[in-house]
Amino acid sequence: MSTYNLEHLFSPRSIAIVADEGADAGLVDKLARNIAASAFSGQRGFVGHEIDKSVNGNLADFELAPSLKALTFTPDLIIIASPVGEVLNRVAEAGAKGVHGAVIVTEALAHDAELLARVEAVARSHSLRLVGPNSIGIIAPHAKLNASFAGSTPIPGDLALITQSGALAAGVIEWATTNAIGFSAVASIGGQIDVDFGDLLDYFALDRHTRAILLYVETVEDARKFMSAARLAARAKPVVVIKSGRHEDRQKVADTHTAALATPDAVYDAAFRRAGLLRVIDLDELFAAAETLGRVRPFLGKRLAIVTNGGGIGKLTVDRLIDFGGALAEISPLTLEALDKDLPPGRWSRSNPIDLGGDADAARYATTLQHVLADRANDGVLVLNVPLGAASSVDVARAVIEAAATYRRQRHSAKPILTVWYGDAGEASDQFAAARIPNYATEAEAVRGFTHLVRYREALNQLMETPPSLPADFNPDTAAARGVIDSVLASGRNWLDPVETEALFDAYQIPITPVRSAKNADEAVEAAEHFFAQGLPVAVKILSPDVVHKSDIGGVRLNLVNGQAVRAATEEILERAARLRPEARIHGVTIHPMMVRPKGRELIAGIADDPVFGPVVVFGRGGTAVEVINDRAIALPPLDLRLAHDLISRTRVSRRLKAYRDVPAADERAVALTLVKLAQLAADLPEVREIDINPLLADHTGVIGVDARVKIAPVVGKAKGPSGHPRFAIRPYPQEWERLMRLSDGTPITMRPVRPEDEEMFRHFFTQVTPDDLRLRFFTPIKDFSHTFIARLTQLDYGRAMAFVAVDKATGEMLGAVRLHADANYEAGEYGIMTRTDMRGKGLGWLLMNSIIEYARAEGLKAVEAQVLRENTMMLAMCAQLGFKSRPDPDDAGVRLVRLDL
Repeated sequence: MSTYNLEHLFSPRSIAIVADEGADAGLVDKLARNIAASAFSGQRGFVGHEIDKSVNGNLADFELAPSLKALTFTPDLIIIASPVGEVLNRVAEAGAKGVHGAVIVTEALAHDAELLARVEAVARSHSLRLVGPNSIGIIAPHAKLNASFAGSTPIPGDLALITQSGALAAGVIEWATTNAIGFSAVASIGGQIDVDFGDLLDYFALDRHTRAILLYVETVEDARKFMSAARLAARAKPVVVIKSGRHEDRQKVADTHTAALATPDAVYDAAFRRAGLLRVIDLDELFAAAETLGRVRPFLGKRLAIVTNGGGIGKLTVDRLIDFGGALAEISPLTLEALDKDLPPGRWSRSNPIDLGGDADAARYATTLQHVLADRANDGVLVLNVPLGAASSVDVARAVIEAAATYRRQRHSAKPILTVWYGDAGEASDQFAAARIPNYATEAEAVRGFTHLVRYREALNQLMETPPSLPADFNPDTAAARGVIDSVLASGRNWLDPVETEALFDAYQIPITPVRSAKNADEAVEAAEHFFAQGLPVAVKILSPDVVHKSDIGGVRLNLVNGQAVRAATEEILERAARLRPEARIHGVTIHPMMVRPKGRELIAGIADDPVFGPVVVFGRGGTAVEVINDRAIALPPLDLRLAHDLISRTRVSRRLKAYRDVPAADERAVALTLVKLAQLAADLPEVREIDINPLLADHTGVIGVDARVKIAPVVGKAKGPSGHPRFAIRPYPQEWERLMRLSDGTPITMRPVRPEDEEMFRHFFTQVTPDDLRLRFFTPIKDFSHTFIARLTQLDYGRAMAFVAVDKATGEMLGAVRLHADANYEAGEYGIMTRTDMRGKGLGWLLMNSIIEYARAEGLKAVEAQVLRENTMMLAMCAQLGFKSRPDPDDAGVRLVRLDL
């Protein structure tokens, strides 16, 4: 249901508490007291059969009633504090009354799955939104409402807090109140029976009161919904997340190395990174982020200037800045000259950190800041003050505040100014808070706060980069791969044998050493002779679906150079396997040529199956000690080459891929391409659960997998539907929507979904569209086709939006495009269409419109709609012939609103 009716949670016109006999009197009393103390101007009600005397005193302005039905008004929002046995009845009563939202604070309900399902079903039948159970309530400071049992009421601000933990919400509110940090909303979502992270991220992404969002996450219930909402929100405003359970390990027993490496927290971390969320580790870091986000606008760059009256503190600050990935700013020559002129000779450091000396007074700080703030060689300024000498720290704080105010009046810049005042800084801290200048207890917190916004900006920039194109000859043979998978499943097995693995990898052009199987020593010798003839030594390995790690039972022999050695090795391996694993099914051995790559680096690459986020791609340092070394990174598929290179760069072994001494650089692009191919394989074949290529050898000539394992399992229900892979957290490229079509003059075209790498094609396309056609499409003259502008057209979340591009099959040129963006409730989609100006009269517009309408129907949308300029008569005529209904826009006489009900 997403954002449907959520406005009634945070901007209700009326509210009621529902507390039947047996409810926690202390909890109900706190709820009533907080609502009564709020300046909420709407109607208030209290519904309950037995009202505790301690509660009665807080209900002077509440209408009292034994039931919701008996209330003389219909509340927008109710808070249900009733015992478990009454919750279902109260939800049904609320639905029948027409209530829009309910917060369930009852804790025990969270432990009754059957009752929860019944409550959710009843609420859904009435479009009643539910928060909880086990919620502490909702706080909406801008609506002057505290409908919670938190200890304090936060001041109005522009931070939204969404948390699964009521205790954490209460703690953050207490801290924020003490530090004058305000909130646009606080939502304690508890058990997420209905309203979840995805819904609220969608809501606050568009909320005008909210500038940044804070999340406390324990579990994500709907990974695709969460990722889709998080990616959208992070592109609109900073989203900071803290996740508990970093050291929980659900993968203590794993079938493959990749599964063992893909620990739950590592997967969550990869998901947050892919969405563009800023992860913090603990409450201290969350508070530092809140302090920064609550007072500082986003800015560009990461160069920090440091102004201090203590040299040692300045040096420590530099250390922390480098630790957190920031950069120490240079002092420009002009600023250096100005400071030399205005500061006492020999009384300052003449370098960054700018040490003003222990006797620095307010005037020296003010003069320094005047020049440093104006210096374009830095992106932010951190001011530190240690109680040294006779200078008043309060006077220095006033000087900093005045310098900051003067700079902002003159420059209108977003350059942040951060402060750390050591010692008894109470009065100074209050003044900084009043001036909305961040103030931190230590230099480490300040630097971390600065780098939070740096990381946010860098994450956004990275997510908006245009990926390089894949090789034109990468055309996987999905039919052959499907044949391998179906054959193995039909035999009742879950593991591919090495021969089947080679066939699967060949279908996706993933290099793997050739393999031959043998049931006994005679067959092994015969198979080995094929490789000996090529001058290659061989390896012999045990062939058994029950032996996961072959080396553990001595099931591998390497560098065998003749038939006698192969025979002896085969006999020994089979004997050891039968003795050490008598229960295992032994099918013989496999023979592999030894890959002689003296400069090769051992890597690991594969797919793991996460219970929350589905398939994930794993990359790192390979070898038998892979889990001990634990040098790995994880990414959510699908991948493009840009994302694959980023995945590689997050490992220590990536440095070994560079050239060093007499070792030439490995072909990193080949490594990245292998990761992209693995992700594509997982997208096309939902039955594939785990892939382990270890080692994957990489050198300057390319890559080759030496050993690989593939685990599969049947897909329950429909393997692939309109939404693609059923378990991908991010909807993959919808290849099934690629079509071959013809224009009315017979010209063949390819109609396909837009890809991120189409940016240059779009840029060229816009040069072939007249300015007036551009104005009709975008409602304003467009002169600058920046990377950011085009990236928003080509980088799609296929879970929410679709764009089809028409490409001339002969020339590869773009002829036109149409896009559809669904609303947050996924009920209706708004379309936009544009064709090259010289394409008029060839039926292209009809092909594009019919394609997007067909897609909307397949997705289950209820309507396609758009705003069309009244002067765009050709578009309005087409809409009429397609069955769209048209009406004037009540807010703009020059616009028509068109809608096609599906």
